[in-house]
Amino acid sequence: MIKVIIERQLLEGLEQEYRQASQALLQACMESPGYISGESLVDLRRPNRRIIITQWNSESAWRAWEVSDKRQQLLGGIAGILANDEKVTLLAPIS
Repeated sequence: MIKVIIERQLLEGLEQEYRQASQALLQACMESPGYISGESLVDLRRPNRRIIITQWNSESAWRAWEVSDKRQQLLGGIAGILANDEKVTLLAPIS
């Protein structure tokens, strides 16, 4: 099992557009094989910063979703809302 942390910085004033686009992305993610759970969070000190934490059965399940046509298509819907590229971090439990 792994966790994936995605950090996104939104452009000012586009929070509502991001909310709508990210809902579609999350819905599709939930249907991806290997997806376990996820949550979307807002940074209280930097309200344009979003953190998404998802849990996957395996790194290969995440990688399949990460490069999927569906994810790439939906990411295109938020590209103009982001101040910069999203940052993705993969984490695994310490054995």
